[in-house]
Amino acid sequence: MAQFYSAKRRVTTRQIISVTVNDLDPFGQGVARHNGKALFIQGALPGEQVEVTVTDDKRNFAQAKVKRRLNDSPQRVAPRCPHFGICGGCQQQHASIELQQQAKSRALARMMGTRETPAVVNEIISGSPWGYRRRARLGLNYLPKTQTLQMGFRKSQDSELVNIHHCPVLEPQLEALLEPLHQCLSTLKAVRRLGHVELVLADNGPLMVLRHLDALNDDDRQKLERFSHSTGVALFLAPDSETLTALGEDEPCYHSDGLRLTFSPRDFIQVNDGVNQQMVARAIEWLDIQPTDRVLDLFCGMGNFTLPLATRAESVVGVEGVAALVAKGEYNARYNSLKNVTFFHENLEDDVTRQPWAAQGFDKILLDPARAGAPGVMQHVIALAPKRVVYVSCNPTTLARDSEALLAAGYQLRQLAMLDMFPHTGHLESMALFERN
Repeated sequence: MAQFYSAKRRVTTRQIISVTVNDLDPFGQGVARHNGKALFIQGALPGEQVEVTVTDDKRNFAQAKVKRRLNDSPQRVAPRCPHFGICGGCQQQHASIELQQQAKSRALARMMGTRETPAVVNEIISGSPWGYRRRARLGLNYLPKTQTLQMGFRKSQDSELVNIHHCPVLEPQLEALLEPLHQCLSTLKAVRRLGHVELVLADNGPLMVLRHLDALNDDDRQKLERFSHSTGVALFLAPDSETLTALGEDEPCYHSDGLRLTFSPRDFIQVNDGVNQQMVARAIEWLDIQPTDRVLDLFCGMGNFTLPLATRAESVVGVEGVAALVAKGEYNARYNSLKNVTFFHENLEDDVTRQPWAAQGFDKILLDPARAGAPGVMQHVIALAPKRVVYVSCNPTTLARDSEALLAAGYQLRQLAMLDMFPHTGHLESMALFERN
């Protein structure tokens, strides 16, 4: 019988090879060298000798699977979570937090420098590596054969759910809700038509958002309300992607630099409160805000940086592309009695230097863009000629790209910090200070 092979498939050998791991990538993979190229090995740590088989051989790198570990790294630790290795949420619980932070810092230094001269990471900003996550979205999936409801996170490299019973990176108040919430949702008549549930720990208490695909009957609503009252969880129902119905009166809020910021359950807030507080403080310090400064905050959201900046500067302008967040920022400014801050809803790809509010210029600029970075904004920042720029980044690749424009315009990189916003995961966040010569 004839056999046919896809041209895209690269047949790999099952030969066992022995290598020594010399680095850890941000995704928790050990990195070794074999046949002149990088070999990425899931679960292996620096300093370990491992016998592996190559599972995917590409032109510039290869991936391998451990068959036998010949020694243990002194930085290998026992994962705390029983779901680690199956759940896709964490990739690095087998590595000490020191090793994780060192690996991420080295990766950031390489991306922000050159191969010959890596940048200097001046600081690692971190908080507790456990119980830090104040927001989580759990998938829901009903299994007709067993008549059971799955509630959890996606498997690693798979769309299937892992039934989550424990999650040590969740804030303890949220982790304690996992079992009772699963029991409550399992009893609903609408159990076959649930989408997902979001848990958020606001400073004034936990809340949950339930996405349901069909209307809930009275019995189901009563069960959910009883769960809400017995656990102290504010309940929000989401029959579609736009509508959100609150079964309660309190607006969720959190604090930034001592200021109270209200938010909608669907609004973006930083997941790690401990790191967020330090990040805001460091941005203020790096910008060296003076009472006479005019400050511009781009991608400002609802005012996480904007409002703390306004307590120190002469005036602050916050610019955001989402109208609802602009309205929330204005509300939060009024609530905190800040009259020297103004929010604007603008398309940040447009030339903001032509807006009337930019006519007087700015002494300092902060920007905190999404993962795509701010390629369309950098020339406008340069045109405004601030003395200092702080760039907060959730993607070091786009930070490195956008930094090139500032460096070419005569700015110098003065400070670089790795933000350990998501311990045990592959997320690498950072912030950088640039100063004009």
